[in-house]
Amino acid sequence: MRCRVFSEHTVAYGTVVRRTRDDWTEKALRALAEGGLSAVAIEPLAAREGATKGSVYHHFKSQKDLLKATVERWEREHTEKVIELVEAELTPEAKLRTLFATVLDRTRKGSVEMALQAGADDEVIAPVLLRVTKKRLAYLAVLFEQLGFDAEHARKRALIAFSLYLGQAQMWQTLPGLVEPVLDEAVEVLVRRD
Repeated sequence: MRCRVFSEHTVAYGTVVRRTRDDWTEKALRALAEGGLSAVAIEPLAAREGATKGSVYHHFKSQKDLLKATVERWEREHTEKVIELVEAELTPEAKLRTLFATVLDRTRKGSVEMALQAGADDEVIAPVLLRVTKKRLAYLAVLFEQLGFDAEHARKRALIAFSLYLGQAQMWQTLPGLVEPVLDEAVEVLVRRD
């Protein structure tokens, strides 16, 4: 039997690999992390996966539709599911530590976050990025309030924590040899009450 290798699949000639909407958004997320916004294009994405454009168009009416589904998936996986994971911790400090450990680990593996930040003026990305940023800042503020900070200081600490995350993400992408993990130090500074 003759076989052909497609990306992560080996299939026998004549075998049809049916890709789902979820398969395509997963591949688009990977492409976004590796090549930025322009990498989420139907033809190159299909070619990279050894599929026809029609396979993608079966699930998405346009590149814009694919991008919208992809960033919505990113929102679910990189914000909502992360918050669910963090909420399993018992103390606010443990939640903060788990949150940083999780998001910084994901950032080292390829930065969808930086690709989306770079495309923040895109009509599809902008509203999702704004919604996610507000949700993340609100969640961080709640954690700092649980640590005993008043609302104003909790909001400011949330902004500092989120800025630290974005800075680390950017440096891992552009200056990977200079970045050290600073999880313990970051949490210690952020929760300190001087």
